[in-house]
Amino acid sequence: MRAGLGRDASSRTGDDVKADPVAAAKADPAGAANAARSARISELVEREAGDLLDYFLRRTTTAEDAADLLGETLLIVWRRERAVPDDPIQARMWMFGVARKVLSGQHRSRRRREALTARLAAELTVAMPAASTVAVPAAPGADLRDLIERLLDETDQEIIELVYWDGFGLAEAASILGLRPATVRSRHARARAKLRGALDTPGIP
Repeated sequence: MRAGLGRDASSRTGDDVKADPVAAAKADPAGAANAARSARISELVEREAGDLLDYFLRRTTTAEDAADLLGETLLIVWRRERAVPDDPIQARMWMFGVARKVLSGQHRSRRRREALTARLAAELTVAMPAASTVAVPAAPGADLRDLIERLLDETDQEIIELVYWDGFGLAEAASILGLRPATVRSRHARARAKLRGALDTPGIP
């Protein structure tokens, strides 16, 4: 047999390896793993981005704010792609946990800005008119949202919102909030009873 005929696998060219994904994975296992992980994250983002945007839209006043929060969340997901669980359900819960932290950060920033604004206004104002202390009635249609914010602490608000706004089960809400399912169940029952009593209607599920 002439030399050069019957090449074995060790003498394959680079083009041969590229054309054979199995050979490529064997030649560069780390690169293959990274590519597979990136493909999985891409599928996850495509699948969950719409629900994440809805999550933010229900908790912000403008679509622009919601879009900004979504962008920040997805950036964190890509930066931490190695931390994303392999299981699709767990990965979804993990992403909503990230979204919750991003939203919480925005709320803290907003409260700091409001506090600074109020402090500046107090320093620049010699005397506030007495009429400024008169309470402003809530806007029509905001009754339930205002009631939730008034009656419930932050954790109970999040539980009610995750269950009734976002459609999560109590176990899923517990995973997103990092709480025990039993804790979420009991807090959910108390929060629902508070709201039902305040509204004096049996129609709240």
